[in-house]
Amino acid sequence: MLKRIITSVVGVIIMIPVLWYSDTYLFVGAMSILCVVGCFELMRCIKVNHKYGIAIPQYLLAAAMPFLVRLGSGSEVWFKAAIFAHVVFMLYLLAMAVFSHGKTRVEEVAMTFALCLYINVGFSSIILLRDHEGAGAYIFLLTFIGAWMTDIFAYFCGMAFGRHKLIPDVSPKKTVEGSIGGIVFCALGYVIYGLIIANVFEVEMNIIALGVFGVIISIVSQIGDLSASLIKREYEIKDYGSLFPGHGGVLDRFDSVLAVSSVLMVLVYSYNIV
Repeated sequence: MLKRIITSVVGVIIMIPVLWYSDTYLFVGAMSILCVVGCFELMRCIKVNHKYGIAIPQYLLAAAMPFLVRLGSGSEVWFKAAIFAHVVFMLYLLAMAVFSHGKTRVEEVAMTFALCLYINVGFSSIILLRDHEGAGAYIFLLTFIGAWMTDIFAYFCGMAFGRHKLIPDVSPKKTVEGSIGGIVFCALGYVIYGLIIANVFEVEMNIIALGVFGVIISIVSQIGDLSASLIKREYEIKDYGSLFPGHGGVLDRFDSVLAVSSVLMVLVYSYNIV
């Protein structure tokens, strides 16, 4: 427990300046590092990290994706470049499977492409939210608020009221009551955050829409968490990594964030909450 607390404190100390300078390339660089480390953890989990013909191009693509997205905020060309790069990478992986004479399996390239794309899009979506014209400086924080409010209150509500197991085959400790508590407090957290932004920074936000978003995002957050747990069980590992002592790796710590950021990006760009 002490190790977890120390890691959390250190993490917050590092995270504050990164978030504060989210309009600079310090933030983009941080997302790029998380993309690369997340992809490394994933490929190590599915045992393709030593197949350098697959791994090295993926690391390069993961490192480049956040920068392409930030550049794309001012030019559509860079968005097209990001899409084109992933199409080329997909064809490259298929070619690897075709010409490897059985050394590279179709399942490996499919898992690598799908899950690394999920990681790249997840961290890059945080940048897209930050660069939103309306109130990106405030909106992108909803990613972390949604994921971590859900996680924290699902845990405490589960401890206090949990009686019925949610999906024991995937995560034995999660309960239906905890899940509901996470949803309620996430929606409440979104509404309170919207009211604070409106009153302190005078940025009007659609409070009703935020409440609805909170419900959706909390459900998505829990699906992201459970999906990451399912993959770990499938490949029989306890944690994806050990970058954060007591917490695991990037994918252990940001599993919910990756799911939330992508869906929140679609919601925000589809419905203006400012």
